Amino acid sequence: MSKIKVLSREVTVLSVKGEDYICLTDIARYKNQEGTDDLIRNWLRNRNTIEFLGIWEHLNNPGFNPVEFDGFRKQAGLNSFTLTPKQWIEKTGAIGIISKAGRYGGTYAHKDIAFEFASWVSVEFKLYLIKEFQRLKEEERKTLGWDIKRNLAKINYRIHTDAIQTHLIPPELSKAQTSLIYASEADVLNLALFGKTAAQWRDENPHERGNIRDEADVSQLVCLSNLENLNAMFIAEGLGQPTRLKRLNQIAIQQMKLLTADTRVKRLPGRNEPGNK
Repeated sequence: MSKIKVLSREVTVLSVKGEDYICLTDIARYKNQEGTDDLIRNWLRNRNTIEFLGIWEHLNNPGFNPVEFDGFRKQAGLNSFTLTPKQWIEKTGAIGIISKAGRYGGTYAHKDIAFEFASWVSVEFKLYLIKEFQRLKEEERKTLGWDIKRNLAKINYRIHTDAIQTHLIPPELSKAQTSLIYASEADVLNLALFGKTAAQWRDENPHERGNIRDEADVSQLVCLSNLENLNAMFIAEGLGQPTRLKRLNQIAIQQMKLLTADTRVKRLPGRNEPGNK
């Protein structure tokens, strides 16, 4: 559940089976604070509303009952015709509108339908509602993107560090010396994919708070995760750092082309390759 503020009114947004449902009751409060249910019922008895809801259900709901819908459509617009959200849902098997009880109770509708209702209530409110809803989805996308990046970065990290610890770090080394080896191997991956070490990136970007990997996009992080796994295998096979760097760079070029059709990953010149085994 999320809340957005539209013209100083809070509007609740629910996720139902991966779809966004917006609270019609909250929208109705903009027009009539005390008579939200009456407002929704008045909208439902409108012939244009019934036609719109019927088309939406036909497009999105295989279980929609067309016989009951035809009955409502024939009566819509008559002075004697009344319809509640509950009746619409129970008779037709509609999924575009739902009723919820409890703390966040009220009438909710799929965003397509909610925007239509908002337009009936107030064109101004509808425009602000769309704007704030889009802002909410953009924030969700940013959060999702950050989670993807964070999880991708963890996928093969343990495999990589275990390989370094097992094959490259003698037990007699100090903590400081051990850290240097880990950093050196991290920079093998940085050089292979980004063409520069972490220190070089920091020198080029003194005002950035993060590091070279924080600025990577999802495709680069997928490739980086693969490189971690491959470098762990190469270390276990006893390959020296220069050989590993050359092979990893070739693989990075190939994978980035496949992932993005992007040719930004360049083949490294020989002088950039670390010289120790």
